[in-house]
Amino acid sequence: MSYLETTAKFYSEVAETPQIGLCCVQSSPLQLPGLKIPLAMQEMNYGCGTTVHPTELANQPTVLYVGVGGGLEALQFAYFSRRPGAVIAVDPVAAMREAATRNLQAAVTENSWFDPSFVEIRAGDAFNLPVPDTSVDVVAQNCLFNIFEPDDLTLALKEAWRVLKPGGRLQMSDPIATRPIPVHLQQDERLRAMCLSGALTYDEYTQTIVDAGFGQVEIRARRPYRLLDCHTYNLEENLLLESLDSVSFKVPIPDDGACIFTGKTAIYAGTESFFDDSAGHVLQQGIPAAVCDKTAAKLAALMPTEVIVTNSTWHYTGGGCC
Repeated sequence: MSYLETTAKFYSEVAETPQIGLCCVQSSPLQLPGLKIPLAMQEMNYGCGTTVHPTELANQPTVLYVGVGGGLEALQFAYFSRRPGAVIAVDPVAAMREAATRNLQAAVTENSWFDPSFVEIRAGDAFNLPVPDTSVDVVAQNCLFNIFEPDDLTLALKEAWRVLKPGGRLQMSDPIATRPIPVHLQQDERLRAMCLSGALTYDEYTQTIVDAGFGQVEIRARRPYRLLDCHTYNLEENLLLESLDSVSFKVPIPDDGACIFTGKTAIYAGTESFFDDSAGHVLQQGIPAAVCDKTAAKLAALMPTEVIVTNSTWHYTGGGCC
């Protein structure tokens, strides 16, 4: 696991000397009424998307944030859970924990609602989370798990599954690759630490989540992230990395496989007022119904001329019939 030592050294460096735009997609942090992000925290926004989805954060959930970074998303989660210890932020890098603590102290002066007790920063890593089994509502990580080699990624996902309550949510943002990353880049430890060479393809990434035990995966966003050009990275052709925001639920995996929602809908175009597939899916004539990819494929095969299945939008926030 020498690459993890390289990663720790790299993030010790960027904790002490922030590198603006190191990992992040070129978009502003999530805007929330009454929330002000200190400048130092913005400069350490080392993520590729967001894991803070307001629809998942009702009733002041307990959130375990893995890889605290500059503390930005820990502060955003605290916005929804305003109570002592509501957010537990875990990081193995002492310099990063210290930087996040400073940034959260600075947030107090700019946010009258925020108390530092809302966020508890602990030493620890993704493979040994310092909380009991089934003790948190949400586990979140931004642009960290893509650094892990496949076997370590599996360990991290199973550890997240362990600490989540039944029905709990794993909220992640990671780069994915539009085709397999060549071995010579995968083996470059510094590029891996920079979130440029460890990404899996979409199919590999989602299958690894399901293999860890998560029965439902919802894609919240998928967008371009970085281009690995053929000249700089010694490639035969350019390779596009994308940013994928997802929410995975600790629910049983159905007998016919996990439900993965990517924004597809099914529309009944037959002559009856509705169509019932006798498997829990009722489609009203002419009205799009959100369905998981598995159900979309089954409906399209069952009635190819009477059920229209739309393409993935790569944006889904609930309401499906699965």
